[in-house]
Amino acid sequence: MVVFPNCKINLGLNILNKRTDGYHDLETVFYPVGIKDALEIIKNGTEIKSPIIFSQSGIVIEGNTDNNLCVKAYHLLKSDYPQILSINMHLHKVIPMGAGLGGGSSDGAYALKLLSDLFKLSLSNNQLKEYALQLGSDCPFFITNKPCFATSRGEAMDEIDLDLSAYKIVIINPGIHINTGWAFNNITPKVPSQSIKEIIKQPVSTWKSSLVNDFEVPVFILHPEIKEIKDKLYSCGAVYSSMTGSGSSVFGIFDKNKSVEIDFPKNYFSTVIDSL
Repeated sequence: MVVFPNCKINLGLNILNKRTDGYHDLETVFYPVGIKDALEIIKNGTEIKSPIIFSQSGIVIEGNTDNNLCVKAYHLLKSDYPQILSINMHLHKVIPMGAGLGGGSSDGAYALKLLSDLFKLSLSNNQLKEYALQLGSDCPFFITNKPCFATSRGEAMDEIDLDLSAYKIVIINPGIHINTGWAFNNITPKVPSQSIKEIIKQPVSTWKSSLVNDFEVPVFILHPEIKEIKDKLYSCGAVYSSMTGSGSSVFGIFDKNKSVEIDFPKNYFSTVIDSL
Protein backbone atom coordinates (compact mmCIF):
# COMPACT_ATOMS: atom_id res chain seq x y z
CA MET A 1 0.00 0.00 0.00
CA VAL A 2 1.23 3.47 -0.93
CA VAL A 3 0.19 6.89 0.39
CA PHE A 4 1.41 10.39 -0.34
CA PRO A 5 1.94 12.51 2.80
CA ASN A 6 1.53 16.21 2.06
CA CYS A 7 2.91 19.23 3.89
CA LYS A 8 1.36 22.35 5.44
CA ILE A 9 1.93 26.05 5.79
CA ASN A 10 1.18 28.22 8.81
CA LEU A 11 -1.06 31.20 8.17
CA GLY A 12 0.01 33.36 11.10
CA LEU A 13 1.76 31.98 14.17
CA ASN A 14 1.52 33.67 17.56
CA ILE A 15 3.38 32.42 20.64
CA LEU A 16 1.07 33.30 23.53
CA ASN A 17 2.85 32.11 26.68
CA LYS A 18 5.24 29.54 28.10
CA ARG A 19 3.60 26.74 30.05
CA THR A 20 4.72 25.10 33.27
CA ASP A 21 5.39 21.86 31.35
CA GLY A 22 8.01 23.61 29.21
CA TYR A 23 5.86 23.80 26.08
CA HIS A 24 4.35 26.99 24.67
CA ASP A 25 0.73 27.87 24.01
CA LEU A 26 0.30 29.16 20.49
CA GLU A 27 -2.29 29.96 17.89
CA THR A 28 -2.01 29.40 14.18
CA VAL A 29 -3.90 28.24 11.12
CA PHE A 30 -2.64 25.05 9.53
CA TYR A 31 -3.32 24.91 5.80
CA PRO A 32 -2.53 21.76 3.76
CA VAL A 33 -0.59 22.14 0.53
CA GLY A 34 0.38 19.71 -2.17
CA ILE A 35 4.11 19.04 -1.88
CA LYS A 36 4.11 15.30 -1.18
CA ASP A 37 6.39 12.50 -0.04
CA ALA A 38 5.60 8.87 -0.90
CA LEU A 39 5.29 6.16 1.75
CA GLU A 40 4.94 2.44 0.98
CA ILE A 41 4.38 -0.33 3.52
CA ILE A 42 4.36 -4.04 2.63
CA LYS A 43 3.70 -6.95 4.98
CA ASN A 44 6.66 -9.22 5.55
CA GLY A 45 4.96 -12.00 7.46
CA THR A 46 5.89 -13.36 10.88
CA GLU A 47 9.26 -15.01 10.20
CA ILE A 48 11.32 -11.86 9.75
CA LYS A 49 13.80 -11.33 12.58
CA SER A 50 13.62 -7.54 12.34
CA PRO A 51 10.05 -6.29 12.87
CA ILE A 52 10.58 -3.41 10.43
CA ILE A 53 12.95 -2.96 7.51
CA PHE A 54 13.11 0.75 6.66
CA SER A 55 14.58 2.25 3.49
CA GLN A 56 14.41 5.67 1.91
CA SER A 57 15.17 7.61 -1.25
CA GLY A 58 14.98 11.20 -2.42
CA ILE A 59 16.28 13.79 0.05
CA VAL A 60 18.72 12.01 2.35
CA ILE A 61 17.49 11.67 5.94
CA GLU A 62 20.43 11.96 8.31
CA GLY A 63 20.58 10.35 11.75
CA ASN A 64 19.39 7.16 13.39
CA THR A 65 16.54 5.41 11.58
CA ASP A 66 14.92 4.65 14.95
CA ASN A 67 14.21 8.37 15.32
CA ASN A 68 12.22 8.53 12.10
CA LEU A 69 8.56 9.26 12.90
CA CYS A 70 7.37 6.57 10.48
CA VAL A 71 9.38 3.97 12.36
CA LYS A 72 8.18 5.36 15.69
CA ALA A 73 4.59 5.14 14.42
CA TYR A 74 5.07 1.42 13.72
CA HIS A 75 6.47 0.68 17.19
CA LEU A 76 3.79 2.83 18.84
CA LEU A 77 0.98 0.79 17.29
CA LYS A 78 2.83 -2.51 17.63
CA SER A 79 3.01 -2.04 21.41
CA ASP A 80 -0.81 -1.92 21.60
CA TYR A 81 -1.59 -4.24 18.68
CA PRO A 82 0.88 -7.16 18.78
CA GLN A 83 -0.93 -8.78 15.85
CA ILE A 84 0.80 -6.26 13.56
CA LEU A 85 3.25 -8.25 11.44
CA SER A 86 6.76 -7.44 10.30
CA ILE A 87 6.88 -4.95 7.45
CA ASN A 88 9.03 -3.37 4.76
CA MET A 89 8.64 0.41 4.83
CA HIS A 90 10.00 2.73 2.14
CA LEU A 91 9.87 6.53 2.30
CA HIS A 92 10.63 8.69 -0.72
CA LYS A 93 11.43 12.16 0.62
CA VAL A 94 10.49 15.25 -1.39
CA ILE A 95 9.38 17.74 1.29
CA PRO A 96 12.38 19.71 2.61
CA MET A 97 13.24 18.79 6.19
CA GLY A 98 13.56 21.13 9.15
CA ALA A 99 11.83 23.71 7.00
CA GLY A 100 8.60 24.60 8.81
CA LEU A 101 6.51 22.52 6.40
CA GLY A 102 5.73 19.63 8.75
CA GLY A 103 6.93 16.94 6.36
CA GLY A 104 8.21 14.59 9.05
CA SER A 105 5.03 15.03 11.08
CA SER A 106 2.95 14.25 8.00
CA ASP A 107 4.99 11.12 7.28
CA GLY A 108 4.41 9.87 10.84
CA ALA A 109 0.69 10.60 10.75
CA TYR A 110 0.26 8.92 7.37
CA ALA A 111 2.19 5.90 8.63
CA LEU A 112 -0.33 5.55 11.45
CA LYS A 113 -3.25 5.71 9.01
CA LEU A 114 -1.64 3.31 6.56
CA LEU A 115 -0.80 0.75 9.26
CA SER A 116 -4.34 0.96 10.61
CA ASP A 117 -5.73 0.26 7.13
CA LEU A 118 -3.17 -2.42 6.24
CA PHE A 119 -3.77 -4.43 9.42
CA LYS A 120 -7.50 -3.61 9.69
CA LEU A 121 -7.20 -2.01 13.13
CA SER A 122 -10.28 0.16 12.45
CA LEU A 123 -8.85 3.08 14.42
CA SER A 124 -11.10 6.15 14.53
CA ASN A 125 -9.75 9.59 13.66
CA ASN A 126 -9.79 10.50 17.35
CA GLN A 127 -7.74 7.40 18.21
CA LEU A 128 -5.30 8.18 15.40
CA LYS A 129 -4.95 11.75 16.68
CA GLU A 130 -4.12 10.45 20.17
CA TYR A 131 -1.36 8.29 18.74
CA ALA A 132 -0.19 11.12 16.47
CA LEU A 133 0.17 13.50 19.42
CA GLN A 134 2.65 11.05 20.94
CA LEU A 135 4.77 11.54 17.83
CA GLY A 136 4.67 15.37 17.81
CA SER A 137 2.54 18.42 18.48
CA ASP A 138 1.53 19.06 14.87
CA CYS A 139 1.15 15.41 13.84
CA PRO A 140 -2.58 15.30 14.70
CA PHE A 141 -3.24 17.97 12.06
CA PHE A 142 -2.32 15.54 9.30
CA ILE A 143 -5.00 13.12 10.49
CA THR A 144 -7.58 15.87 9.88
CA ASN A 145 -5.66 17.39 6.93
CA LYS A 146 -8.10 20.25 6.44
CA PRO A 147 -7.67 23.96 7.20
CA CYS A 148 -7.70 24.28 10.99
CA PHE A 149 -7.33 26.96 13.63
CA ALA A 150 -4.95 25.39 16.14
CA THR A 151 -4.27 26.32 19.76
CA SER A 152 -2.54 24.87 22.85
CA ARG A 153 0.64 23.15 21.55
CA GLY A 154 -1.00 22.97 18.12
CA GLU A 155 -2.99 19.82 18.83
CA ALA A 156 -6.30 21.53 19.78
CA MET A 157 -7.89 22.16 16.41
CA ASP A 158 -11.11 23.55 14.99
CA GLU A 159 -11.79 23.10 11.29
CA ILE A 160 -12.38 26.42 9.53
CA ASP A 161 -13.91 27.43 6.24
CA LEU A 162 -10.90 28.65 4.27
CA ASP A 163 -10.45 28.13 0.56
CA LEU A 164 -7.38 29.41 -1.29
CA SER A 165 -8.23 27.66 -4.56
CA ALA A 166 -8.37 31.06 -6.31
CA TYR A 167 -4.64 31.42 -5.64
CA LYS A 168 -1.38 29.63 -6.30
CA ILE A 169 1.25 29.27 -3.64
CA VAL A 170 4.96 29.68 -4.22
CA ILE A 171 7.18 27.96 -1.64
CA ILE A 172 10.88 28.73 -1.32
CA ASN A 173 13.31 26.97 1.00
CA PRO A 174 16.92 28.20 1.13
CA GLY A 175 18.25 25.06 2.80
CA ILE A 176 18.90 26.77 6.12
CA HIS A 177 18.10 24.71 9.21
CA ILE A 178 16.44 26.65 12.03
CA ASN A 179 16.67 25.04 15.45
CA THR A 180 13.14 25.13 16.86
CA GLY A 181 14.35 25.29 20.47
CA TRP A 182 16.52 28.29 19.63
CA ALA A 183 13.59 29.96 17.88
CA PHE A 184 11.30 29.58 20.91
CA ASN A 185 14.02 30.84 23.26
CA ASN A 186 14.34 34.03 21.22
CA ILE A 187 10.67 34.99 21.38
CA THR A 188 8.94 37.00 24.08
CA PRO A 189 5.46 35.43 24.27
CA LYS A 190 2.51 37.80 24.14
CA VAL A 191 -1.22 37.73 23.46
CA PRO A 192 -1.98 39.77 20.32
CA SER A 193 -4.70 42.40 20.18
CA GLN A 194 -6.52 40.40 17.50
CA SER A 195 -6.67 36.63 17.19
CA ILE A 196 -5.55 34.89 14.02
CA LYS A 197 -8.98 33.25 13.94
CA GLU A 198 -10.52 36.66 13.31
CA ILE A 199 -7.83 37.96 10.96
CA ILE A 200 -8.11 34.92 8.71
CA LYS A 201 -11.78 35.71 8.03
CA GLN A 202 -10.77 38.93 6.31
CA PRO A 203 -9.83 39.11 2.60
CA VAL A 204 -6.36 37.78 1.79
CA SER A 205 -5.44 41.25 0.53
CA THR A 206 -5.66 42.56 4.13
CA TRP A 207 -3.44 39.91 5.73
CA LYS A 208 -0.16 41.69 4.98
CA SER A 209 -0.80 44.32 7.64
CA SER A 210 -2.14 42.05 10.38
CA LEU A 211 -1.26 38.35 9.95
CA VAL A 212 2.19 37.74 11.43
CA ASN A 213 4.51 34.88 12.31
CA ASP A 214 6.28 35.67 15.61
CA PHE A 215 9.30 33.57 14.61
CA GLU A 216 10.15 35.95 11.76
CA VAL A 217 11.70 38.58 14.05
CA PRO A 218 14.55 36.47 15.50
CA VAL A 219 15.01 34.36 12.36
CA PHE A 220 15.26 37.38 10.04
CA ILE A 221 17.89 38.94 12.30
CA LEU A 222 20.01 35.79 12.27
CA HIS A 223 19.39 34.99 8.60
CA PRO A 224 18.60 38.16 6.60
CA GLU A 225 18.59 36.11 3.40
CA ILE A 226 15.29 34.56 4.55
CA LYS A 227 13.77 38.03 4.88
CA GLU A 228 15.06 38.75 1.38
CA ILE A 229 12.96 35.83 0.08
CA LYS A 230 9.82 37.33 1.63
CA ASP A 231 10.61 40.78 0.24
CA LYS A 232 11.23 39.37 -3.22
CA LEU A 233 7.93 37.48 -3.21
CA TYR A 234 6.12 40.71 -2.39
CA SER A 235 8.03 42.62 -5.05
CA CYS A 236 6.92 39.98 -7.59
CA GLY A 237 3.27 40.54 -6.77
CA ALA A 238 2.41 38.24 -3.86
CA VAL A 239 -0.88 39.13 -2.20
CA TYR A 240 0.52 37.74 1.06
CA SER A 241 3.88 36.29 2.06
CA SER A 242 5.21 34.81 5.29
CA MET A 243 7.67 32.37 6.76
CA THR A 244 5.99 29.12 7.77
CA GLY A 245 6.52 27.48 11.16
CA SER A 246 9.88 28.35 12.70
CA GLY A 247 11.36 28.49 9.19
CA SER A 248 13.20 28.49 7.03
CA SER A 249 10.63 28.06 4.24
CA VAL A 250 8.81 31.16 2.99
CA PHE A 251 5.63 31.12 0.94
CA GLY A 252 3.89 33.66 -1.24
CA ILE A 253 0.21 33.62 -2.18
CA PHE A 254 -0.39 34.86 -5.72
CA ASP A 255 -3.47 35.35 -7.85
CA LYS A 256 -3.94 32.14 -9.82
CA ASN A 257 -3.91 33.95 -13.15
CA LYS A 258 -0.69 35.84 -12.45
CA SER A 259 2.50 34.65 -14.11
CA VAL A 260 5.21 34.27 -11.48
CA GLU A 261 8.85 34.34 -12.55
CA ILE A 262 11.28 34.62 -9.67
CA ASP A 263 15.03 34.15 -9.83
CA PHE A 264 16.41 32.41 -6.74
CA PRO A 265 19.78 30.68 -6.26
CA LYS A 266 19.89 27.21 -7.83
CA ASN A 267 20.47 25.53 -4.47
CA TYR A 268 17.12 26.82 -3.16
CA PHE A 269 14.10 24.52 -3.19
CA SER A 270 11.44 26.34 -5.18
CA THR A 271 8.00 25.23 -6.33
CA VAL A 272 4.63 26.61 -7.40
CA ILE A 273 1.61 24.65 -6.24
CA ASP A 274 -2.12 24.86 -5.79
CA SER A 275 -3.69 24.42 -2.37
CA LEU A 276 -4.47 20.79 -1.53
